[in-house]
Amino acid sequence: MSEINGSAAAAQQAAPAQKPRRPKPKSMLMLGEQSAALLENARQAKARGEMVGWSTSIFPQEIAESLGLNILYPENYSAGIAARKQADPYLQMSEGPLNYNNDLCSYAKINLAYAEALHEDGNFAMPDFLCVTNNICNQVTKWFENLSKRLSIPLFMIDTCYNAEDYVTESRVKYIRAEIDQYIKDLCAYTGKTWDEAKFQEVMEVSAVNKDLWIKANELLMAKPSPMNGFDLFNYMSCMVCNRGKRSTTEILTQLCAEIEEHKKNGTSTYPVEEKYRVFWDGIACWPWLGHNLRVLKQYGINMVASGYVKAWALDYETNDLDGMARAYSYCPANNNNMSTFIRRRAEALKQFQCDGMIYHVNRSCKVMDCQQIEAQRQIEEMTGVPYTTFDGDQSDYRNYSEAQYETRIQGLVEVMEAKRTEKEAKENG
Repeated sequence: MSEINGSAAAAQQAAPAQKPRRPKPKSMLMLGEQSAALLENARQAKARGEMVGWSTSIFPQEIAESLGLNILYPENYSAGIAARKQADPYLQMSEGPLNYNNDLCSYAKINLAYAEALHEDGNFAMPDFLCVTNNICNQVTKWFENLSKRLSIPLFMIDTCYNAEDYVTESRVKYIRAEIDQYIKDLCAYTGKTWDEAKFQEVMEVSAVNKDLWIKANELLMAKPSPMNGFDLFNYMSCMVCNRGKRSTTEILTQLCAEIEEHKKNGTSTYPVEEKYRVFWDGIACWPWLGHNLRVLKQYGINMVASGYVKAWALDYETNDLDGMARAYSYCPANNNNMSTFIRRRAEALKQFQCDGMIYHVNRSCKVMDCQQIEAQRQIEEMTGVPYTTFDGDQSDYRNYSEAQYETRIQGLVEVMEAKRTEKEAKENG
């Protein structure tokens, strides 16, 4: 025994000292407090006998926020479970005893298992009602309908209609606005809450401020080199997914913008190595493998400075205009718009952020987004001359990813980006 202990001690002494972790910025500490408060407030509300709701991510949050209701977001919680590498028991239960198909969205599989049998931890309060809109996909509709049936609770739905044109038609605006008006009445009737127009205006104003701050935080990465590692912004998404109408989000994003601007002023960056290439990330983050994604990119000095997430949370409307709010919830989510809008937004971003390449996450879970990618890749490269690569993955199912494939694809992209850079420099030098 002493020999074993001695060997272990010697190995420990021989091991290189670990590099100290960079202290978390104040904005990240504030974000952690906000996330913990969201869950705790819902737990306490549930203990008091108050109603708690579950909602899809881009649902008109202004209504429930105005009524003082506690709303939780299963997509965000599933992403967190996946990022902590805790998804396996949920996926196994969902595909095993619960008999859900492997092809379902992995966010849904994790949440359905949690709701059915794995919620004993009490961390994510169970719902008394559900809110769903189909502006991100139609699978969320079936997912939440299933929850409604299994849990015997009501489902409030807003149908946003797919935009075949590059804008939201007035007939669709009227249709969605009528649904919002009815939702307000129905939610008040079900929860016993009284509608307060002044509070609603206040929440819309806070949401608009947070939208501007979110855009600003993202657009500060246009600076070259970027004052921030783009992957860091993935961590701040919960502000906009779960707390878009809260003043705490205003405080967090104000602090975040100040931190980024300070880096820009000082010529520093949260990106830990020299920025040699700048890329656009298309698709949802590959949460279970985010660390590997970043390590490989750092190996080549690739900074992800832009992604398709920005417009999804930048719901732009006048605070006294419910028609405008209806239009925004239909138009902002990428999956609710046609391919020309999808392509235009990305081509514009490639130019604005001076990107050298694009990385497409072919996400097994998000088939609506994936179905557009192949043609979008072709057209965007033709329009911009910016090369791209793809890799297979999943937003929360760790089994659908290959480290080797990702590494090979990124290596190939670097070779093409370097060749294009050399060619461009040769032309500029005559």
